[in-house]
This record gives sequence, C-alpha cells and structure tokens, in this order.
Amino acid sequence: MPTFREAQTGLWERFDPQELATPEAFDRDPGLVWNWYAWRRELVARAVPNPGHLALVEMQDLVPSLTLVTQNIDGLHQRAGSRGVIELHGNIRRTRCSAEGIEVDEYEASELPPVCPSCGAPLRPDVVWFGEMLPPEALDAASEAAQGADIFLSVGTSSLVYPAAALPYEALEGGATLVEVNPEQTPLTPHAEHVLRGSAGELLPRLLRELRE
Repeated sequence: MPTFREAQTGLWERFDPQELATPEAFDRDPGLVWNWYAWRRELVARAVPNPGHLALVEMQDLVPSLTLVTQNIDGLHQRAGSRGVIELHGNIRRTRCSAEGIEVDEYEASELPPVCPSCGAPLRPDVVWFGEMLPPEALDAASEAAQGADIFLSVGTSSLVYPAAALPYEALEGGATLVEVNPEQTPLTPHAEHVLRGSAGELLPRLLRELRE
C-alpha cells in the first residue's frame, strides 16, 4: 500500500495529494476529493496487518499499560487486535458529515459525494486534512501518555508533522527513554537513546522476542 506521498500514480498522477487533502480542495471539487479517498479506501481494504502490527498487539498483552498512538488512518492496528488505539489523524474507513461533524454509517451512495441523511451536507472521510486541527481529545490523551511514559517508541514516522512530532519531546521532558525505530534518520534521531535502523515489520518482532526473554 503506497504511503500518502507515494500515491501519485495512475489516474492521480496529475494531482498533488496535498491539494486533495484540504478543506479548500473539498469546497472546490468535493466529488474529486471523495473519489480520491474512495480509491485510497480500496487500497486500505485490501491491505492486511504486517508483523509489526501483530508484534504491537502482543506487546500490549505483555505490557498492559502500553498506549498506542498512531498517525496512520488505515485502521490496521485495530484490525490486528490492538486495543484503545489513539488515532491522531482520524480513520479513512469512517465517514462524517462535513457540516455537523457527526459520524455517519449509512447513506445513499448514488450522489457524488454522498450527502448526510440528517442535514443534506456533503459527507467526507473522517480524517484530518492539512490546515485542520487534530481531535483535541485524542491529542490530549496522547500527550498525557507521553508525559507519563517510562519508554517511548517512535516507530516509522518522519518526525516532521506537528503537533504529533512534539510527543517524543514531551516524553523526554518527563524522563522517558526514547527509542527510534526507522529505516532512515529523522530530526528525532539525535535525541534518541537507542536508534534501531530498519522497518517496523522486521524490528518490532525482534523487540518482542527480547521482551519475552
């Protein structure tokens, strides 16, 4: 499944994904934006959790106080079996009313985009677009967990997108040990006590084995 910035393929190569993920883009052409996310949803539906997702599920069984915070919007952590996942950027599998902000499960799909059965406003994916605020409840819960953490694992993130990128620094201020799992160097790397180079799918299962020994 391509990452957000790798998704300029096929039909969508003429568009900048960042210009399809803003409130302004939705106002200009809601049908185009809806179709973009419908395509992304198809990719997500075909994806399956990888060994990294599964390792985190087992880590949560070994360490019940583990808090999983994700910037991903694919819902794969929940499909793998993780509990209480804090989603900072929403979930592409959900739909909500663009006017009322409420989640909508059932709607007539004949219009493009579909409209809210309650108020008639266009429906949109329940994700955070560029220029929008993160859900305050999710951000507060993530910040509280970071500040109280003994160990903070930063896994597979560029550490560039704020306010999520501030969380490991909050953990450091609280005295946590910072571990970065990433195939590439990031702005967070110099601050990490342990840096593990490689993919989450490879390294998280190895960490899990170490926890069990």
